[in-house]
Amino acid sequence: MIEVKNITKTYGKKDNVFRVLNDVNFTIPDGASVAILGKSGSGKSTLMHVMSGLDRPDKGQVVIDGQDILSMNQKDIDKFRSTAMSFIFQSFFVQANESCYDNVSLPLEIANVPTKKRRSKIEAALKAVELIDKKKSRARELSGGQKQRLAVARAIVNQPKILFADEPTGNLDSVTGGVVEDLLFDYNKRNKVTLIVVTHDEDLANRCDIQIRIKDGEIESVKGKK
Repeated sequence: MIEVKNITKTYGKKDNVFRVLNDVNFTIPDGASVAILGKSGSGKSTLMHVMSGLDRPDKGQVVIDGQDILSMNQKDIDKFRSTAMSFIFQSFFVQANESCYDNVSLPLEIANVPTKKRRSKIEAALKAVELIDKKKSRARELSGGQKQRLAVARAIVNQPKILFADEPTGNLDSVTGGVVEDLLFDYNKRNKVTLIVVTHDEDLANRCDIQIRIKDGEIESVKGKK
């Protein structure tokens, strides 16, 4: 379970203070798919960064399985993130000059997984996104949709408990985006992984179990499927 408690985040000082998140509260059950919805500038990406420990709020808690991750020191929070969380972004962020195999290997290297244990994990992740035949290809040789599927493989290779996706289909056409969405939701259901999608896409949000709508840094509504 993820409990977000009283999260407030501001930027700037004195007369130039901007409150990007204001006393945000909600709970996400394990294994749920969740959409965080809002217009550009609403605070949704900042909320994701705070929930994952990438950014620290002015006050509040993010409690995951009973542990407030924001109370950890930076080294421990980085270790927790490398083993329990993964991220997929709109801009792919794959290493263009590296092979697909090496791209997917990166999270395992960060998590200090022994080299001899990596191969089976990497190949399983590439098979899951139907890129095993591109194992030796450089990422720059892939299409946009293939790059995003590679990003999905990289995100799932370490079998995270929580998968964050920030506008994961924003740079893709509708057909290719649908393929990537299916991969994410299939992984969510099959592995009972918590999937948190930051989006402004209502159709994508409607595929999620829970929709958290944010406006001007505050929770406007929280809705679940009936």
